[in-house]
Amino acid sequence: MTAITTTHTSLRAEGFSCPSCVAKIEKQVGRLKGVESVKVHFASARIEVDHDPDVTSVDDIVAAVARAGYTARPSAF
Repeated sequence: MTAITTTHTSLRAEGFSCPSCVAKIEKQVGRLKGVESVKVHFASARIEVDHDPDVTSVDDIVAAVARAGYTARPSAF
């Protein structure tokens, strides 16, 4: 059995202005295979995702945020 590697990715989000936007983003990203958890921080516009990078890439996560109607980009913090 192979070990599952989980990566923690932080993204900066743009364009969301209400708490319901948080739920939309969490729902879209949470649907991706390999995503273990997703937390959107409304006040700081940060999205934190724990995922298997062999299954779901950062680009996949950015695309899921885009499908929810928002822009996100990788962030160092």
